[in-house]
Amino acid sequence: MPRKIIARHSAIHGNGVFAIAPIAKGERIVEYTGTRRTHADVDAGDSGDASSGHTFFFTLNDEYVIDGNVKGGVARWINHSCEPNCEALLVEHEGEDRSLDRVFIEAISDIEPGDELVYNYGITLAEAHTPKMKRIWACYCGADTCTGTILQPKSKPRGKRKS
Repeated sequence: MPRKIIARHSAIHGNGVFAIAPIAKGERIVEYTGTRRTHADVDAGDSGDASSGHTFFFTLNDEYVIDGNVKGGVARWINHSCEPNCEALLVEHEGEDRSLDRVFIEAISDIEPGDELVYNYGITLAEAHTPKMKRIWACYCGADTCTGTILQPKSKPRGKRKS
């Protein structure tokens, strides 16, 4: 299969991934690869700190994270956008070993050569989403619907209904 994407400088942020051939809606484009690490291992480490506003970590499941910093592929360069043309698709392994689950990037619309591939990162931090954190995790996608941050709103706890 001919390669349809390439990483290069992006106007959105740093590096990005761009189509070099047409990509059809529904097409699986690339796997998000990297070393599997446990959440505890990531939390104990010094990379991917929430206050940095930058990470190549992709939460795989409740047990594992994909660390795109180590043995990561081109998918780690795909930028966030509030108006995505791609989405991340989790494929669970049929066995019990959750480290074998995989993540693929799939087109949610037709993508033309020269278009940048973008998806919504869906990041929700345990920390409060303060104005400072929103600035650290700023979004530069330029979409008309841009929220200004790649942080997703936290779901509000539902109160008990009075009878």
